[in-house]
Amino acid sequence: MYELLEQAITSDDILIKEKLTAQCLAYCSQNEVSLPNDFEPLLFTQPSYAKQCDIVLPKDLRHRKDFDTNEGLATLVHSIAHIEFSAIDLALDAVYRYPHMSMDYKTDWLEVASDEIRHFKMLEKLLKELGFTYGDFPVHCGLFDAATNTAGNILDRMAIVPRYFEASGLDVSPQIIKKLHNKRKIPAIAKLIEVLNIIYEEEIDHVLKGDRWFKYLCEKEGKDVSVYFDILARYDLLEKHRPHVNVEGRKEAGFSCSEIKRLGARECE
Repeated sequence: MYELLEQAITSDDILIKEKLTAQCLAYCSQNEVSLPNDFEPLLFTQPSYAKQCDIVLPKDLRHRKDFDTNEGLATLVHSIAHIEFSAIDLALDAVYRYPHMSMDYKTDWLEVASDEIRHFKMLEKLLKELGFTYGDFPVHCGLFDAATNTAGNILDRMAIVPRYFEASGLDVSPQIIKKLHNKRKIPAIAKLIEVLNIIYEEEIDHVLKGDRWFKYLCEKEGKDVSVYFDILARYDLLEKHRPHVNVEGRKEAGFSCSEIKRLGARECE
């Protein structure tokens, strides 16, 4: 199974990722996974999308605010599709890189990967309807870097990926939907809003799974959950500006009000 996971993580073909993820999920639902004694997970040197996407620094990405043209809207759809594509690899890597974790853990992250694949395919379909494909616009590799930086510490991985980056998506998605709302009569934008609503609801579950395993690991290691903020500080993420904190979304995803207020919310009950 770890060979299949390795192939899925490194492939830039979404259909191959989908097929291999489904095989791994089916296997985990029926069998205990035995690990070869000499298994050593690879530390990947480049993201799977490196051959099909032009990777640039985040500051060099174009930010389009005009969604009335196909290209302007495609820029937004592409940026979200890229996040979903990256999230597939991160979910698979969470299984591949930490083989000592339980079957429940493995199943959780394979299910997340399966969701992210479906999200990407919905966005890819919309992108093609707009006349573009994945790889037509530059991307950054921030999520790949986050995976690389946390490769040696599963507690850090659960804090940084689901509980920071994915949880930040819960803050941002409703704001994007709100901005698009006035243009919802445009068919492509109506489709995008529909997709974003699906993604938002399912991302709450993804963050909740990350929250579950973060708290499990804290208990196992004898640490208080407040170590979350120590980890954010260590990765220079604590002081990142958050113009909006989605209180209700984060509560659904497992965050306490004390955490939510510390992240910048004025009120939480």
